[in-house]
Parts: sequence; structure tokens; C-alpha cells
Amino acid sequence: MVVENKAAVLAPEGHPPDVRKDVENQQAQPTSDVHSSSFKSLGVLDQYLALWIFLAMTIGILLGNFVASAGPSLQRGEFVGVSIPIAVGLLLMMYPILCKVRYETLHHSFRTRALWIQVAFSIVVNWIIAPLLMLGLSWAFLPDQPALREGLILVGIARCIAMVLIWTGLAGGDNEYCAILVAINSLLQMILFAPLALLFVKVIGGSTQSVQVGYTPVAKSVGVFLGIPLGAAIVTRFSLRKLAGNGWYERTFLKWIGPLSLIGLLFTIVVLFASQGRRVVHQVVSVVRVAAPLVVYFVVLFMSILCISRKLGFGYRLACTQSFTAASNNFELAIAVAISTFGVDSDQALAATVGPLIEVPVLLGLVYLVKWYGRRKAWPA
Repeated sequence: MVVENKAAVLAPEGHPPDVRKDVENQQAQPTSDVHSSSFKSLGVLDQYLALWIFLAMTIGILLGNFVASAGPSLQRGEFVGVSIPIAVGLLLMMYPILCKVRYETLHHSFRTRALWIQVAFSIVVNWIIAPLLMLGLSWAFLPDQPALREGLILVGIARCIAMVLIWTGLAGGDNEYCAILVAINSLLQMILFAPLALLFVKVIGGSTQSVQVGYTPVAKSVGVFLGIPLGAAIVTRFSLRKLAGNGWYERTFLKWIGPLSLIGLLFTIVVLFASQGRRVVHQVVSVVRVAAPLVVYFVVLFMSILCISRKLGFGYRLACTQSFTAASNNFELAIAVAISTFGVDSDQALAATVGPLIEVPVLLGLVYLVKWYGRRKAWPA
């Protein structure tokens, strides 16, 4: 089965000429341009992104271990189950990316059969294949550690609605399609997270602890970490384009707020590693045991979906978006549920916390890998 090309997805016949022209221009871009980072305008920040991220992780670990008050201070205030600094960082890094989405033309996309095929493919991967893969890996790597296993399972069923936008943007994926998948996963998360958690942890896992996952924390997480930046981006886009014109908005405003995404990402990484640095160092054996299945999960799932998407005829941008959406996880929700259900010092909370600490460097590596692969194969956009 070969899925129609990107132009057919976003701008089929009968749509406004400017929409078709933009999409055709994307199709005609050289491979090297398509795979360039969405943070290209940031210059040195983008060129040495890996260095800044590893510096942020190092600073966080050092703060957590050598500044006694760092960890407790960063975890003192909570907002929908996660620390306020982490919440601020997540909102900061999502807002600029969502401002780039062309909401005014998205309705055209839903009229095409190809988009629905891709959405259906993503739903199957995100809500059947990915959770089952994490379930299998958690049992394979942690048969004697039920608490750590349960934390990993929570990570596996919490589908990503935040950092996936960063990884997709950096790899040159389709931000608009990514925004559609994020919205769909958010709705499904509110419906499916609680029953899947009970099924995998209580029924299949046979947990002896009382496991009660309500819909309220899930709805709050989705409402805050998607609703706030999405609502702000929509208001910003429509109001500023009307007041100052589309040209100023696209060329000046988006360029001005672009660095906020990367700043938000680096800030979030520092806070995550600083707040958990001491625990990670002092429970290194547990961390390593949890890290092993996580690395396998991210790499195997990402590469499998990338290869399958290529076989199905998806262009680079769509395949890249599908792969990062499948491999990313909603760590803020997993952490919040693990803490509220099992306690802040539980092994379940530790396993959920290790999730983003492993996800960040692994998925950053996959960003560079997929860009290299796309160039080598001359994969059309």
C-alpha cells in the first residue's frame, strides 16, 4: 500500500492556491533543506544542540548532588502533579512550536483519505503496539522487581503530548501533522489511560497494592500541558496575523519566539536532573535496570515505525513524525500518577522519573540518526 504524497494530504485539488503552493514548495525542497533543523535560525545554539543538552544534564546532576537544597526546592511547589519549574519549562517549549501550526488550513487535511490512514496507523502504534512492547520489556528485564516494572508500564501507556513536538521539529518532521496526532492522543489519553493502567498493572501484573487511577489527573495533565499552550498559540496566531499581517507574523514574530522552545527544553532538562540527581546517583543499580528496557523500547519502536512508514510510502516528514510520536512518552503524566498512586519515594515513581532522563539523550541521538538516514537515502519530503 502506498499512501498519497504530502501535497495530496494537506492541499488536495480545490483548496486555496496559496495552500497548494506552500505544500508544493515543501515537496520540491532539496533533501538537505528538508532535513535541516527547525531551529536553524538559532545558529550556534542549534549547531551544538547535543553539547547544550549534555551540559544541561551535567549541571542538573551536579546541582542535585552538591547543592543540598536544589532538589527539595525544585520539588516544593506542584502543578497538576509535577513541579512548577518543570511545568513552566514544558509550557515554554511547546508554545512557539504550536504558534507555527497553520490552524486556518488544517480542516482541509481532514477531507483526505490519506490523512485518516496515517492517523489510524498512529493510533494502532500508540495505543496497542507501544504499550504492549513496554509491558513485554518490563517483564523481560524486571521479572523480580514488580514496583519498578509497574513504573515502566505507566510510562509506556502515557503517550507523548509535549516533547514530541521538539523532536519532530529538530528532525525536520511535519509540525502540523504532529499537532494533529498530539490532539488525538490527548483525547484518547483521557479515555484509555486509566483502564489500561488497571489492566496492565492490576490484572496482568497481579499487583497486590491498591491501584486506583482516576480520570481527573489525566484530564488535568492534558488540559494544562496541551490546552494552555495550544489555546495561547491559536489566539496569538489569529490575533497577530490580523493586526500585523501574515508576513510580519511568519518572518518576524516566529523568528523572535523560536529560541524559547530550545530554552524551555534546556531549562526542563536542568530541573529534571537537578530534582532527581541525588536519587539517581544513590540508586544507580535500580536506575541502570530501568534504563536498559527504556533504551531498547525507544530505539526498537522508533526504528521499526520508521522502516514501516518508508515501506508504506510515507514521505520523510510524515514518517519522521510518526516515529517520534510512537517513541515519545508523556513523562509528566506518568510521574504524576506514580507519585499520587504509590508515593513520592516509591520505586514506581523512581522508574517513571528515569523515563525522561533516558528519553532525552536517546531521542536526541535518534534525531541525528534519522536526519543522516534521510540524507543518505535521498528520502523525499
